[in-house]
Amino acid sequence: MNPVIGDARSSGFLPPELAAHVAWDPAADGTPAPGLDDSIGVLLSGGVDSSVALSRLVAAGYRNVSAWYLKIWLEDELISLGQCPWEEDLAYARAVCSSLGVRLNVVSLQMEYYDRVVDYTIKELRAGRTPSPDIFCNQRVKFGAFLERVGERVEWVASGHYGRVVPAPGRGGHAAVSPGGDGDPNRIAHRPGADSGNSERVHLYRACDPVKDQSYFLSHLSQEQLSRLLFPLGALPKREVRRLADRLRLANRNRPDSQGICFLGKIRYPDFVRHYLGERDGRIVDRESGRVLGRHRGYWFYTIGQRQGLGLSGGPWYVTGKDIEENVVFVTHGDHVGDSAPDIVRLEELHWIGSPPARPGEGELSVKLRHGPKRIACSAAGFDSEGRRSDELGAAHHITLKLEEPDRGVAPGQFGVLYSGERCLGAGRIAAGEVAGSSNMVHYGERGAPA
Repeated sequence: MNPVIGDARSSGFLPPELAAHVAWDPAADGTPAPGLDDSIGVLLSGGVDSSVALSRLVAAGYRNVSAWYLKIWLEDELISLGQCPWEEDLAYARAVCSSLGVRLNVVSLQMEYYDRVVDYTIKELRAGRTPSPDIFCNQRVKFGAFLERVGERVEWVASGHYGRVVPAPGRGGHAAVSPGGDGDPNRIAHRPGADSGNSERVHLYRACDPVKDQSYFLSHLSQEQLSRLLFPLGALPKREVRRLADRLRLANRNRPDSQGICFLGKIRYPDFVRHYLGERDGRIVDRESGRVLGRHRGYWFYTIGQRQGLGLSGGPWYVTGKDIEENVVFVTHGDHVGDSAPDIVRLEELHWIGSPPARPGEGELSVKLRHGPKRIACSAAGFDSEGRRSDELGAAHHITLKLEEPDRGVAPGQFGVLYSGERCLGAGRIAAGEVAGSSNMVHYGERGAPA
C-alpha cells in the first residue's frame, strides 16, 4: 500500500480557525486578487510549496479551484538512468487534493518539454556554455505550454513559486481597488486581459524570503503570463510554509525540497549529460603555468567557477575557462582565482519584463549571476548591434555591466538577472569573451574584462 494514501484526510473540511490562519489575503500582500468565483488552476507538483499554495487558496474561500499536475518526466528517454519519480509525486498530489476536496487533472507535456527545454539544454552544453533550463521551464512549459493547452479553462494560474506579482503604478485597468463581486471594498478586482492602455500592467518583485526567492527563474516571463499568475507564498518565509504544512497535516509535510533541474527527479545531472553527449577524454590545464594537471571526460561536464568534482590534488582549484575545439578545461588555483574574476559582464539576448531603466546607471541597479540570495550592485551601458553606445537600455542590442565586486563564477550561457531595488527587470544571457587561443574558447581575461 502506498504510504501517502494512508495519511490523506477523507474530508475537504478545514476548521474555521485553521482556515482563517492559513488563508491567503492577496490585498495584504499588495498583489492582484481574483474574484471568489474566478477559475484558478494551481500547478501541483507533489511537493510542500505548491501544496501549501493550494491550501491557502482553498482556505481563502475561492470556489472554483482546480489542481493540475504537469507530467514532464522523460521516462521513454531516461528510464535506464534511475527511478521514475513522477508516480510518487502524483501520489502525493492526489493525497493533498483528497484532503482539500479539490479535483486533480494530469496534463502530459513531455514532448513540449523536450522540444523547448531539454533540446536547448543539450545544445548549450555542446557549445561549451552553462544552460539555465529552469528559466525556460517556467517560461516555455509551466506558464507557456500549459496555458496554450488549458488556458481557456482557467482565468488564473497559481503555483508554489517564491516571488511577488505587483500591479504597475497607475495601471487601474489591471488591478483597481473595487468592491468586485464579493463586496469587499479593499479587494483588488482583476480580470485577465483587462488593458488600461499601457502594456506594462504588472511588475515582478523578489519574494520576502531572500534565500528561497525564485525571481531569477521567473525572469523571462512576459506581461501576458505574469498578469495571470498568483504566488500565494511570495510573502512567507520558508519556515512558515513548513509550519503551515504541519498544521494542515498535509501528506507531504515532511517531504524534503526537490533539488536540481526540474525534470531530472532522482537522476544525477552528470548521468543525464552523459546520456546525450557521451564522454570524450581531455586535458585539465593550469591556466597560469600551462601544466597538465589531470584528465577529464568531456568539457560539457564543467562550468565556470566549479570547484567540486575535478579530482585534483593540492587545491582548491576552480574552472576558469574551456576550449571546446581542443576539449581542454582550464583551472586556476584558489591562490590566484581572484586575479581572473571578471568585474565586466556582457549580457545579450535581452528580455525585459516591463520597462527597463531609461537611463543606465541610475537607481539601485543590481544583478544576480546565478540563483541564490546574492546580488551584486552594478552600472550598465547599452550598445546597438554595431557596438555603438545606446542611451536607453530598452533599445540596446546588448548591455555591459560593471560590477562593484568581481565574481569568479561568471559562466557564459547562464543568465544575468537585473533588479532595480526589489523589482526584477528582466535578464540577458551572459556572453562569452573574445577569442583566446581558439575560435571556440570560453575564457575570461586576467584583469576582469573579457579576454
